[in-house]
Amino acid sequence: MALQNGKRAAGGFLKDFREFILKGNVIDLAVAVIIGGAFGKIVTSLIEDIITPVILNPALKAARVEDLANLQVQGIKYGLFISAVINFLVIAFVIFLMIRSFESIKRKAKREEAIAEANAEAVETKPDPQERLTLAVERLAEIMESK
Repeated sequence: MALQNGKRAAGGFLKDFREFILKGNVIDLAVAVIIGGAFGKIVTSLIEDIITPVILNPALKAARVEDLANLQVQGIKYGLFISAVINFLVIAFVIFLMIRSFESIKRKAKREEAIAEANAEAVETKPDPQERLTLAVERLAEIMESK
């Protein structure tokens, strides 16, 4: 009996775990983590291989240092700190540009949707020509009767 309860509990656990894994949010999160890791490598390469040498080469030459990690004063590795600050600023700037472009796309889609809705309402509220003619004739009859 205890063995059956153990199997049932294990089966229920596995079933719950499978449902948890197959939820859309978990899969979306996994994809985001993988893409984020790959994006992180791209940003790191951009900073270490392009931006850091362009920005810091003159400073490194002036300090007679070949590597940013070697910049230090009395054991304080301020070169690594400078590298981390540059890394943060570049990542923050890239994220800012991405969010700004996504918001721009959202605003454009909202405007297009509002225009489409306005056009649909204009088409719906516009009476057909026969109805307009009938209304005009009725108004003319009312005016003639009142005189």
